[in-house]
Amino acid sequence: MIGLSVNWFPGHMVKARKEIEANLSLVDTVIILLDARAPFSCRNPMLEKIVSPKNKILLLNKSDLADPLSLNRNIQILNKSGSPAVAMNSLTGQGKKQIIEMIAASFAAKAQAFEKKGRRLRAVRVMVTGVPNIGKSTFLNNIVGRKASATGPQPGVTKGKQWVRLRKDIEFMDTPGIMWPKIENETQGLNLALLNIVGANAYDTYNTALYLINFMKENYPSHLLERFKIEDLSVPAETILERISFMKGHLRAKSVPEVDKTAQVLLQEFRGGKLGRMSLE
Repeated sequence: MIGLSVNWFPGHMVKARKEIEANLSLVDTVIILLDARAPFSCRNPMLEKIVSPKNKILLLNKSDLADPLSLNRNIQILNKSGSPAVAMNSLTGQGKKQIIEMIAASFAAKAQAFEKKGRRLRAVRVMVTGVPNIGKSTFLNNIVGRKASATGPQPGVTKGKQWVRLRKDIEFMDTPGIMWPKIENETQGLNLALLNIVGANAYDTYNTALYLINFMKENYPSHLLERFKIEDLSVPAETILERISFMKGHLRAKSVPEVDKTAQVLLQEFRGGKLGRMSLE
């Protein structure tokens, strides 16, 4: 069990929610970033309810780390459900042109209204939001072509409201990452732990690593073979983790495998894409 019981909706989450609610009237469109490897697990029901009055675009970030077949299928599912969705690699900018076109399309009706009233056309105002550590700041830095916002590897690094401009026709508002009060589904919680969206105090690293190994056994066995030379997948995940410990030299005295260290390294390798392109959904 992931056991998300550690101060799960602390003060800064309440503050982030209030900030989004207070600033929603200032924007035309909301971009919700999701991790392309598990977009459905990353959807925040509380956030989507808050921003429901606005045009919404779902951006599947870190697309270079996702399984291409799963990524394309998930985008089709989201589009069919009525939520415009697009994939982007915020490190290289792949998908940038498409997201700019989608922003312009979301503002088209309002732009026509401005024209009919004889008013000067202003920039589209876009709120960028999502769960913590989803890559909002990296996305903004890439899309505006400069370092526009602070980035970091820890969830919730963005502090407070920040406006950045792309050309003269689009303005972005960055917001802190926000979670919902309680995760009911264990698989969803484990996916969020694997993606480093929930803090380390909220889950057990060892059990999360075992979940990842079992998932790879069933869905990406070739990745275990290529990365760790694991051929016999009939053994339990605990045994595979021990074998990886020996391979990496994570050993205590008397050659006892240091599985907790290996579990942490395994999660880091997954998050960085070193285990191969994978999708959890």
